Amino acid sequence: MGRPRIKDVAAYAGVSPKTVSNVLNDYEHVSERTRTVVREAIDALGYRVNIAGRQLRRGRTGMIALAVPDLDVAYFAELARHVMAETERLGSTTLLVETGGRREKELAAVRGFDAQFTDGVILSPLALHPRDLAGRDTRLPLVLLGENDPSGTADHVAIDNVAAAREATAHLLARGRRRIAVVGGETHGPQNTRRLRTAGHRQALVAAGVPVADDLVLPVPAFRWADGAKAARALMRRPSPPDALLCLNDHLALGAVRALHEDGWSVPADLDVVGFDGIEATRFSVPSLTTVAPDKPGIARRAVRLLLDRVEDPAGGPARDETAGHRLIVRESSGG
Repeated sequence: MGRPRIKDVAAYAGVSPKTVSNVLNDYEHVSERTRTVVREAIDALGYRVNIAGRQLRRGRTGMIALAVPDLDVAYFAELARHVMAETERLGSTTLLVETGGRREKELAAVRGFDAQFTDGVILSPLALHPRDLAGRDTRLPLVLLGENDPSGTADHVAIDNVAAAREATAHLLARGRRRIAVVGGETHGPQNTRRLRTAGHRQALVAAGVPVADDLVLPVPAFRWADGAKAARALMRRPSPPDALLCLNDHLALGAVRALHEDGWSVPADLDVVGFDGIEATRFSVPSLTTVAPDKPGIARRAVRLLLDRVEDPAGGPARDETAGHRLIVRESSGG
């Protein structure tokens, strides 16, 4: 017997080829008993889906690109793992591209890398300007993570960064902290994740009647451990140092905690530290790190679904904007 086909599975299971196809595509209107019978037939015959043939018939490659700034940053590595698992579950393959946060590489991603080897792109941009998306070729499905598209030409998935930062700041205020520095914050420039989180922080201060101090919003060159360490040292050498650090990613926060320890400061006795991203390392730092944890599996599911929907129907209505969940995980670095 040659390579088994759908009709062979159908004959073995005593069902129609259409029913086998429905099971393979995970259609919901199939009884569990029928699913079991078909899957047993698939296992018995050693049937394998011919993904290449399926994609060729549809005029597709079966591959999507995921472009992220830096795989050394744990958040992007963890998110990539979830995206790859989701695309594999749905019968596609993920091409992983590291942009380095460089505008030219992010522009190449928006253009589909000027090639025909992907059906669409999921992009987490850092350097793109809003004008870079205006007038793009909408025939290439594109989903943006984190940054929105003011031109309204691309689907978008993110957490509510304003609410997340507001919640983190409210937690610090409830702890009695009043001079809260925002490490990696930004108050000017294009609307981006840094600005949104800074805005949420400021909203919490205003709601609590605490003065907003612009000098406590400290930009950083990059979101790495060394940048967090340098920022923490600069802040604590001021005549009136902060009593808490809201760091806009966990790498900054972990770098800050290490620098504070080396310089003789105690976390959380002298000051609290809170991070963003909910990376695995935050569970094991000393002290363990309070962090805002985005729903990374949920972000991946939403992004892949939006992209594959757009692959199926490129003209399927206006760009969609979806919000994934988040939660504040309180740990030792802020009294947990």
